Amino acid sequence: MHLQRTLKKEINCFSIGLHTGRKINMKIKPAHADTGIVFIRKDLPDSGPIHARYDNVCDTTLATTLGSDGVTVSTVEHLLSAFSGMGVDNAIIELDSFEVPVMDGSALPFVNMLKEVGTHVQKKSKKLLIIKKPVSVTEGDASAMLLPADEFKITYEIDFKHPFIGKQSYSMTFSDEKYEKDICAAQTFGFLKDLEFLQARGLALGGSLKNAIVLDDTKIINKEGLRIEKVFVKHKILDAIGDLFLLGMPIIGHFVAHKSGHRLNNLLLRELMSKQDCWEIVNCTNKEEAYKLHSFRIPSFRTLDAIPV
Repeated sequence: MHLQRTLKKEINCFSIGLHTGRKINMKIKPAHADTGIVFIRKDLPDSGPIHARYDNVCDTTLATTLGSDGVTVSTVEHLLSAFSGMGVDNAIIELDSFEVPVMDGSALPFVNMLKEVGTHVQKKSKKLLIIKKPVSVTEGDASAMLLPADEFKITYEIDFKHPFIGKQSYSMTFSDEKYEKDICAAQTFGFLKDLEFLQARGLALGGSLKNAIVLDDTKIINKEGLRIEKVFVKHKILDAIGDLFLLGMPIIGHFVAHKSGHRLNNLLLRELMSKQDCWEIVNCTNKEEAYKLHSFRIPSFRTLDAIPV
């Protein structure tokens, strides 16, 4: 049930980047077991691979950016969230730009692509990180923590001083079906005044009502309204699932966040890994270690069959 997974075949994607507004070619390729998620900048042929790891996060302004040897790839969180949500452990992503295409501002297009090509079960078990003691980080009135639990749970609260958002909270016990049904379609959101400020400085040139929920001072300006209930807090959960995936393995524990974001999510992982008495990595292939898992409810993932063309 808990074997690693990759794609059955290659995915080709051609869509715009959030910051450049230019079309980006992206290929997502199957990878061997224990490869993890690896980004390759094809526009920089002399550059090395960038591994999707928490300690390779080099910037968290507006998005999660990974870097290695001075080469970066940005806006990785929605794609990583889709991998995590659908149980994909190993993939190689080739890009001809410094950013992952924004698509519609959610993880839904990536989930649909994974469902279209299907997933392949590999002959290596997943490693699992079990939270043994609480770990937390705070900045101002924002906080993020991981608590011991017998399954992967998420509790998230946001509080925006905007009449249309205000306070929202949501709790869930993770499963791939729950992720696909309730989380992956939650679009990113932003404020019109911030978008205008960024675009005037040559940033967010690809941002539009097609790939974001945009709010003015009192309301959203997207004519079609909202896709799902509690979309704002659910998008924060979508992001957090992608950020936590940078551990390289599923977590058994309770992630609790209040007004957290990419920066605090990453600081939490760094704090966690610096406290080795707070966690344990278990490999299901080891019988002695696997016995420890009997008291836990481990997320199991469906094997996705390729959709006939």
